[in-house]
Amino acid sequence: MSDYIYTTMHPAIYHGHSVTPPYFEGWYYKLISADERERFAIIPGVILGEEEHAFIQVLNGADGSSAYHTFPIETFHASRRDFDIHIGNNRFTANHLSLNIDDDQGSLHGELDFSSQTPWPVTWRSPGIMGWYAWIPWMECYHGVLSFDHDITGQLFTGNRKLDFSGGRGYIEKDWGRSFPSAWIWFQSNHFETIGTSITTSIANIPFMGTSFRGFIVGLWHEGKLYRFATYTGAELTNLVIQEDHVSLTLSDQHHRLDLTATTGTSGLILGPTRNDMGLHVNETLQATVDVRLSTRKGKELFAGRGRHAGLEVQGALDQLL
Repeated sequence: MSDYIYTTMHPAIYHGHSVTPPYFEGWYYKLISADERERFAIIPGVILGEEEHAFIQVLNGADGSSAYHTFPIETFHASRRDFDIHIGNNRFTANHLSLNIDDDQGSLHGELDFSSQTPWPVTWRSPGIMGWYAWIPWMECYHGVLSFDHDITGQLFTGNRKLDFSGGRGYIEKDWGRSFPSAWIWFQSNHFETIGTSITTSIANIPFMGTSFRGFIVGLWHEGKLYRFATYTGAELTNLVIQEDHVSLTLSDQHHRLDLTATTGTSGLILGPTRNDMGLHVNETLQATVDVRLSTRKGKELFAGRGRHAGLEVQGALDQLL
């Protein structure tokens, strides 16, 4: 099996072994403690362009503080066959992360284990959340959902403070490609009254063959079933409202209707990739809420709930999405 086919069928692994810059790849671990007081996003990755380095970003969702830890590119190592990333003395896999960070941006140490992961299904026709678009080799940005929801055990230590995540819940996704889109909306929550329920939503301006289009991918995982609403499934985004404090949208397909409203909270600043460097400033909150209503086309309600501790980004030239 060629490397291209193998990596496409395994979205979690590193895709950049044979690429020509500009290129970036990053993984996103969302961590919520059992008492829901600790809310963190850990983002390891690599940028290859006018500047080249590995990084680990840390966003404290409770207060909005963030840190960007840089590492020489030589300290970045990735398996060709498995999701196994090393950045210096830090390691990241699908079921484990270990952190040993101590620099002028701060310190963060400890180990976490993940179990009972629920990845977005991968098939030949639809290898992950990108659907058949995953097979197109010139997309600006690719996306993967590696776990809708899972259990966490372990602790992290920052300074003299212990962050106990045992009994908490996590989420893992990733992005890779040339650069982030010119405009996007993203939100995610896996903290509903029904444990295991998770929603992830991405809407973006997608460059494609000399033009661009508004693309969207939404997945609701509920009671062991994935409800997909995406450009490639033939679903329609029938309503989109972007306000300063919330985003509302309605999606529909042949069988279902999905109504979503994401309401923002205190945000922190993280960095995103351009074609040259990690110079894109992105506001992200882990304090948003997401109201979800899934119904049949005839109006029968199948699920309604509010997701807590949602991640939310609304970024770029938003008129391109409207």
